[in-house]
Amino acid sequence: MKGLIGFLLLAIVTTLLWGLVGVLRGRPGSPRAVRALTLRIGLSLGLFCLLIAGMTLGWWAPHGL
Repeated sequence: MKGLIGFLLLAIVTTLLWGLVGVLRGRPGSPRAVRALTLRIGLSLGLFCLLIAGMTLGWWAPHGL
């Protein structure tokens, strides 16, 4: 499970950088940056849902600081 979370975090950072490159190098009106940022939002929502589901199903518990 930790590997999946790490992979999702890496994918989120990668799409963020891909969106930055799309903004800096893209032509005006190019959908590259929009697609990258839309994918990043989807990955972030998926990670959030995975964390909430994992906590609800007892896969991990908050450590209670």
